[in-house]
Amino acid sequence: MRVVLLSGGSGKRLWPLSNDMRSKQFLPLLKDENDFPESMVQRVWRQLEEAGFTDDRYIATGKSQAESILNQLGMDVPIIIEPERRDTFPAIALAASYLYSVENAALDEVVAVMPVDPYVESSFFGHIGRLESLLRQSDAQLALMGVVPHEPSENFGYIVPDKERERDAGPFPVKAFKEKPRKEEAEALIEQGALWNCGVFAFRLGELINKLLELGMPIRYDELLGHYHRLPKISFDYEVVEKLERIVALPYSGQWKDLGTWESLTHEIDAAVSGRGYVSADSANSHLINELDIPVVVIGLPEVIVAASADGILVADKAKSARIKELSDQMINTPMYVERRWGSYRTIDFIRCEDGIDVMTKRVRIRQGKGLSYQFHRHRAEMWTVLSGVGEIVLGKEIRSVGAGEVVVVPAGVEHAIRALTDLELIEVQRGSVIAEDDIVRLSMSWNDIERMILRETGVAER
Repeated sequence: MRVVLLSGGSGKRLWPLSNDMRSKQFLPLLKDENDFPESMVQRVWRQLEEAGFTDDRYIATGKSQAESILNQLGMDVPIIIEPERRDTFPAIALAASYLYSVENAALDEVVAVMPVDPYVESSFFGHIGRLESLLRQSDAQLALMGVVPHEPSENFGYIVPDKERERDAGPFPVKAFKEKPRKEEAEALIEQGALWNCGVFAFRLGELINKLLELGMPIRYDELLGHYHRLPKISFDYEVVEKLERIVALPYSGQWKDLGTWESLTHEIDAAVSGRGYVSADSANSHLINELDIPVVVIGLPEVIVAASADGILVADKAKSARIKELSDQMINTPMYVERRWGSYRTIDFIRCEDGIDVMTKRVRIRQGKGLSYQFHRHRAEMWTVLSGVGEIVLGKEIRSVGAGEVVVVPAGVEHAIRALTDLELIEVQRGSVIAEDDIVRLSMSWNDIERMILRETGVAER
């Protein structure tokens, strides 16, 4: 069985730490078994490996999150990247075509799909493994996993059985789905034996391949990428699930949490303070999470979340913190903190001078062994001040070492690259008439290729 994780989300409910580039699943606020910081995606990826899915796990995501995934999970993680954001049906259909035409999976092979960020115990993944046998034994078209509710929550959808059943009974045929009912209706559904819909389901690969053929779409991954914009922008539930006749559900009674708000997330964070700051003793059950380089102090405020990042500062009653989603569209939506496959950067300052020249200042961290691509800019110059670490730079046709305290000036139009021999930190000041991501002309991503290109262009024979 193959397992596909869906990674998406806009990060609105955990602002200001999360944003379009760094959704909640990438925040390193949890702890692993060795008490080291761990994000939700790192936790789930580790749990899948522990459950035996080492070689059969994939992540389907958009372009904006691919860099964060590679940064946190490593360069070898198999990623299926959507050309554009559409919805869950196109994302899952693209993943199916990848498994079929790139991974050569058989049409009868079972594919399980789940969110990338549930907070669960290890037994959850053992239950996912049971979906394959359930699907085959029942001859169903789709097998779902649902969580046995412990309260009549209005925050989750419900999987409704075809007839009333005991709370602890086993798998059952599905009659219907109910999305986020009112409390009274949720109580009645639980009496019938309904389950919370946790977004985990499994199907035979052929179901999705046939669906693509019905839509007149190519089934080969490389071809489907070029026609991705033609796929209906619709959820998997509406396009597929609601049209199926034979669906079964598998109950799961273990731990399952959706850490989608500051209130729910802080329940799983032991330390009251993360980053520079202080929370007073009379600020009971309050949490401070500070990514800034200045101290933040919380005094006499119980049950609050204070979160500070380069994107902004939030001070909120935990119970009401989800209301930040109502205001998120009014916030500056240009992410100030961005993860890349080579490390990360934080925007410190941006000014527009009277002469129309823009100046942007960033704090850049490059991980050991990683590097920025060989590139040049048409409209801006850059200046690097190395704060710590040792690296190598390419400037024009010259390769040389660089270390703490050195300053490097990169004129507009000059080819340049940098790689870290140790963890490297620098301040980058960009100055020019245009400061934008599309003012990057990439020449090479590989340091070995960069060296060969320079050797050829300078006429020095390779050794």
